[in-house]
Amino acid sequence: MSASTVYQLSNNNGLLIEFISYGAKLTAVKIPEGDKSIDILLGYDTPEQAINGDVYMGAICGRYANRISGGGFNLEGEFIKLNQNDGANHLHGGHKGFNVKDWKVEKTELQGYSSAYKLSVLSNDGDENYPGNLNATIIYALNDANEFLIDITATTDKTTVVNLTSHPYFNLKGAGNGDVLNHILEISAKQFTPLSTDMVPSGEMRSVKNTAMDFTKPVVIKDRIDSDYEQIQLVGGLDHNWIVNKQQGELALAAKVTEPKSGRSVEVYTTQPGIQVYTAMHFNGSDIGKGQVPFKKYCGIALEAQNFPDAPNHSNFPSSILKPQEKYQEKIQYKFTY
Repeated sequence: MSASTVYQLSNNNGLLIEFISYGAKLTAVKIPEGDKSIDILLGYDTPEQAINGDVYMGAICGRYANRISGGGFNLEGEFIKLNQNDGANHLHGGHKGFNVKDWKVEKTELQGYSSAYKLSVLSNDGDENYPGNLNATIIYALNDANEFLIDITATTDKTTVVNLTSHPYFNLKGAGNGDVLNHILEISAKQFTPLSTDMVPSGEMRSVKNTAMDFTKPVVIKDRIDSDYEQIQLVGGLDHNWIVNKQQGELALAAKVTEPKSGRSVEVYTTQPGIQVYTAMHFNGSDIGKGQVPFKKYCGIALEAQNFPDAPNHSNFPSSILKPQEKYQEKIQYKFTY
């Protein structure tokens, strides 16, 4: 099998989810509609284009998803200096993170699921300057409740930090069908982690109450994108981490996005403590997606369940440290309604 082989998960409702081994990238989420299907996942027409296109789209990001300030942190008395690939920051695992690795893919079975695959990768000691040989395994599985499970585990032989997420962009009108500004967003969070000017959390955990970051009730995205709230002005939209209302280890609803005209929605459930919501501001039309439609600003919404950005540098954030004999285990589940 090559890195461009397309693997397919299907259920008895006609829902199809496709991925490739390169970056463990999700490449399609095809929802049945009459005698055709609507692909609600941003991506490309061919696997080869997905490999050469946007580096994070649909991929598993790691070893540390999101940003680490200054590209480094202290760990057990030693300063770990990582590669800086986002200005001064380290982003999504560095120059060669999990998003560009070729994952081993094996068909597997999971009780209660229609189809499932097991994906695995080894990140060697010193990879992007992270300590420890890290073995990561992911189960992709789909059931007849239209729930797509991403079950992530990892082990290490040296103390290290780990934060793994999936980075899909959704447009519930269908990929290439304009922007997501009419989509309705709800986030199960009473707090978020505001950003400093370097795009990394300051360490504060701020209440969403009486701010434009309050999505505890459903809100049309456009109504907030245009806000003069300083956090939204800072990034030109949403690119923030919210603190999910949940107990540690509990699989709980983190966010829901609905497209009102079609009635389609996606819910994100996770055991992770945070969810990054990103409204795709970096796209400028220079990259071409499915159906030869350019990716433009706000063309999708990314829903990334994860630990907080820069947690290794903030003792008040959930720990991202993984030690030998411990197991990193997190679940992300996307539930589709149509």
